[in-house]
Amino acid sequence: MITIVVLALAGAVQGTAYAGQGGSGRQLLFHNHAYGVLDRETADAIEHSAYLRDFANFQVRTTTGVDGQTWTGRYLMGRETYVELFGVGDVPGKDGTLGAAGLGVSAERKGGLEQVIARLREEGVPDPVRFRQTRDFGDGVPVPWFDAVFTTGEYDLFGAWGMEYLPEYFADPRSNTEPAAYPGDVGRERYLPDAYREHLMRDVTGIRLAVTARDLANTVPLLEAGGFRVRSVEGGGVVAEGGGTALRFDVAPLDRVGLKRIDLSLNRAVPHRHVERIGHSGLVVGPGPRAVWTFGEQGQRRPAPRQ
Repeated sequence: MITIVVLALAGAVQGTAYAGQGGSGRQLLFHNHAYGVLDRETADAIEHSAYLRDFANFQVRTTTGVDGQTWTGRYLMGRETYVELFGVGDVPGKDGTLGAAGLGVSAERKGGLEQVIARLREEGVPDPVRFRQTRDFGDGVPVPWFDAVFTTGEYDLFGAWGMEYLPEYFADPRSNTEPAAYPGDVGRERYLPDAYREHLMRDVTGIRLAVTARDLANTVPLLEAGGFRVRSVEGGGVVAEGGGTALRFDVAPLDRVGLKRIDLSLNRAVPHRHVERIGHSGLVVGPGPRAVWTFGEQGQRRPAPRQ
């Protein structure tokens, strides 16, 4: 559910410098999903991997969003979180460039996103960029999907957004979502199917990304406003923790950015270590109830962004 269109908005606020540690009180946003654009060989290997279809609730699909924008992704879906992987050119514009990546953090209760926006203004982001994404199920009638907010429309190759699923989406029977578990439930578990139970992968517990200094500076205020505990690490990066997921951002030059690692929890412990090579990536499963998926260098030079 990439929100490519928002990242390209013109006239948005400028990047906000990283100003502090910690979070802004109660956690309002939680890790929803991350995406990365990989080299074509790795993306094709993921798409055709028999192992991944057994390991996770795995799908390859093309989605149509606002203004007819489409993207084709490879999805590994857990209980509350998921992974979205692309090959070069699967996403329009520069968001389909090798090494491009993104991160969505979402509200569990209705109204949580508005509270985050208020916190952003208190933190010195006077005019957060708002956006409403829609989804077309194939009949040409867009259904409201989620509201989103960015700190800025200016970015290099990474963007993070806060989001909140909309009641209209849950009400549409084609969404295949679950009934509300409590008043105001717009949460991740309600949104995702329960098919994860039939596979080994349960959820995402960690994400590691290399991003530019500007993209990191634009991301930290959103994470803090969402209630993540943010701390600096050696080399200029940060770790943001909360809700069972650790998000690590390393500062890198533009030709070295991208998705580097995904940590996963499993539905059950496995007795032995299994290594699955998938293109220029390696998925290590076990021993125990964990898996780690690492992604190698995706290339030395970036192709020119698509216009």
